[in-house]
Amino acid sequence: MIDICFEDIEQNDLINDSFLQSWFLSVIQKFNKEQGDITIVFCSDAYILEMNRSHLNHDYYTDIITFDYCEGDLVSGDLFISLDTVLSNSIELETSFIDEIHRVCVHGLLHLLGFKDKTDDDEKEMRRQEDIMLSIR
Repeated sequence: MIDICFEDIEQNDLINDSFLQSWFLSVIQKFNKEQGDITIVFCSDAYILEMNRSHLNHDYYTDIITFDYCEGDLVSGDLFISLDTVLSNSIELETSFIDEIHRVCVHGLLHLLGFKDKTDDDEKEMRRQEDIMLSIR
């Protein structure tokens, strides 16, 4: 099950719950995994900064924080996504807000599927996978 909620911001009508649920399921199935419980929390910059400080000891804003609860082939976790930062990124990257939301969402899902982005090679592969998964929306 995928649960979508909003913290410290108003619900955004651009975010289509049923679309995200079916898209996530298709991405998970492409990797021969099983969908567990995934929560997507759309939030403000202030909220994600507090999450970053309290859970990761990081003192900076980010677009997404992923908490991985996967066990075996069961994909589960929490994705915290700052819509403030996503909007800033969409302006900076000259892309639509909803396309940037989708990129950040699938980025978090790819982390749950085992992809990393700490090294240059890992980051290139993450971007490649994001592009592939965005093409199947």
